[in-house]
Amino acid sequence: MSVSPSVSASASPSVSAPVATPTQADLLDFVRRTAADTALIASLPLDPEGRTWVRLEGPGGSEAWLIGWPPGTGTGWHDHADSVGAFLTARGELKENSLAARLPTDGWKTLELSEDVDRERRLSAGKGRAFGRHHVHEVLNESREEHAISVHAYYPPLPRIRRYSRTGQVLRLEQVERPEDWQ
Repeated sequence: MSVSPSVSASASPSVSAPVATPTQADLLDFVRRTAADTALIASLPLDPEGRTWVRLEGPGGSEAWLIGWPPGTGTGWHDHADSVGAFLTARGELKENSLAARLPTDGWKTLELSEDVDRERRLSAGKGRAFGRHHVHEVLNESREEHAISVHAYYPPLPRIRRYSRTGQVLRLEQVERPEDWQ
């Protein structure tokens, strides 16, 4: 796994202007434009063993990442706490499993999910999505042969990530990570 210094994925104006809080649509537009930067996508070092990433400068103070996914890798179930976000596949295909249910934000360790909450999306190159706060999902590269690359953006910058395990319809909070745990 590699972490590289921040890279600017967009030209910044020479005059400072007030920065508006980016919306989900703004973040989706940013990841779409960034994924179209073929030189940036090609510059990501890929590791056959684990995910690689480079931090990018996102719009309006958002946090953004370019992520490489070796075949057979994934995130596990997690959420991005109070941040909204967007991600888009730049190369390959990713699968997103998500829950179509509003979960309590704090104060629980185990939840039993109803049978109709599971959603699945296949995101081939050029396909992405935005999501709101407390969106619980996992992202996977199910290819046996091909790396995938994606662009992600979050606002506000990630205050924490909650990681979950899932057995059948039971979701269990396992760990809460803070920025210092992954930077």
